[in-house]
Amino acid sequence: MISELASSFAGSFAAQLPAQAFQGPEVNWFALSPMLALLGGALVIMVVGALTPQWPKGLYAFVSAFTAGTAGALAMVQWDDITDNGVQTLVGGAIAFDTFAMFLTITICMSLLLVSLLTDSFLRGTPNEGPEIYALYMVAAIGGIVMASANDLIVLFLGLETLSLALYVLAASNRRSLKSAESGIKYFVLGGFSSAFFLYGIALLYGASGTTNITEMVIAFRNGVDLDSSDPLALAGIAMLIVGLGFKVAAAPFHVWTPDVYQGAPSPVTAFMASVGKAAAFAAMIRVLVTALPFFRDDWGPVIWALAVLSLVIGSFLAVVQTNVKRMLAYSSVSHAGFLLVGVEAARNTAGEALPGDGIAAVALYLMLYSVLVIGSFGVVTIVSKASGDEDGDSSLDSFKGLAKRRPTLALAFTVFLLAQAGVPLTSGFIAKFGVIQAAVEEESYVIAVIAMVAAVVAAFLYLRIMVNMWLAEPEGGDEAEAVIMPFSAGVAIFGAAAFTLFVGVFPGWLIDAAETVSVIAR
Repeated sequence: MISELASSFAGSFAAQLPAQAFQGPEVNWFALSPMLALLGGALVIMVVGALTPQWPKGLYAFVSAFTAGTAGALAMVQWDDITDNGVQTLVGGAIAFDTFAMFLTITICMSLLLVSLLTDSFLRGTPNEGPEIYALYMVAAIGGIVMASANDLIVLFLGLETLSLALYVLAASNRRSLKSAESGIKYFVLGGFSSAFFLYGIALLYGASGTTNITEMVIAFRNGVDLDSSDPLALAGIAMLIVGLGFKVAAAPFHVWTPDVYQGAPSPVTAFMASVGKAAAFAAMIRVLVTALPFFRDDWGPVIWALAVLSLVIGSFLAVVQTNVKRMLAYSSVSHAGFLLVGVEAARNTAGEALPGDGIAAVALYLMLYSVLVIGSFGVVTIVSKASGDEDGDSSLDSFKGLAKRRPTLALAFTVFLLAQAGVPLTSGFIAKFGVIQAAVEEESYVIAVIAMVAAVVAAFLYLRIMVNMWLAEPEGGDEAEAVIMPFSAGVAIFGAAAFTLFVGVFPGWLIDAAETVSVIAR
């Protein structure tokens, strides 16, 4: 009796269903191949690593680096496809398939490759030699690529949370260090707080426009929405989004987590945070503010201007007074966030126009060059700290004394990175800083351009302090000071980054030409 009633109910329910079955959006799997490659690499490391005996040392890092290189190569293939066929949107308009996304994808993959090599040498002899860290790297990279490619605010939020959750675990991954656990908790609490702001901002913008899709949002604000009546709701949403993204990019005054987390987290993880995390967050900021909200540029522009000035001033001056190298680089990253915000502010002036100007290209170029610089810098810090026995985040300035006598090649590489971060000509850092300042000048933002140049001069003193300790000071312990051992994989990453820094500084034209093509964004 029961079976007869069930079949009767099922038959009547099926009769009420529409004749046409649900059809999902068409998916161009090849266009998504960089993310699929990273996902496949993460699954291989976790599943195969769990089902087989412990892999030989360095194999996890090799698989991670190989996967990153493969994903980057696939992104370059997609770049050529976009150049030939134009930009478009994928997966029902949720993913943007444009050169901006591919440029940031290449940046993230390059960073993942370098960090994987650094992590191998860092983890040798620790309880954390397993595959989890490398899998988390790749998952975080997928989240960053989704943020850079998102054409829907909900998709962007999913990418943000994928990146953030992986970084929370990575920050606390050094189980032998209380500082690492503390940094993970701080990052998790404040990160969750900022994510709540971001999600609430999405909800308010949905209420103002009726959609979360960036393409539809632009159309709604341009045609179908009474801006006068929707202003309060939209402006509140924009304010919430800026707070959420301000935390992720470590812009002042939302930078308070940066020194403690950078110091406490393992050095390779800090390098990953400073490169991939910042690149993804600024890509999201460009997508949200410049692409989705061009009609509100007069509202969010002054806020970005103020955040840029605060980040430049606070980051530069507080970095100078630090005695811990990781905290120095943390405040230096705040200053670099200020330079990047100068580029975002310059992009404001041409947001929504057919010819968007140089602001977006300058930001994208800066992100790639800074990512390589900061990974190389933290790579040197990793090696020196391990040689000095300061694996707990206490990378004091004194541990770099006499580094030129103990390991001159390492000191020379670090000098290249420091000069580049100071913006010295013939280094990639000069190209990056010149690009954002030039974009600001072209858009007649003269005041912020002058402030950026002054901040660059102040920050140069910080890098000079480190170089003086390396080249002019005597090592602690004199001639009996322990030699600094250079692991092979870390050496490849550091000197590869140094070579890239010098090559781009001397021959920047090819990369500048590539960056200039990222201004046309799919929407």
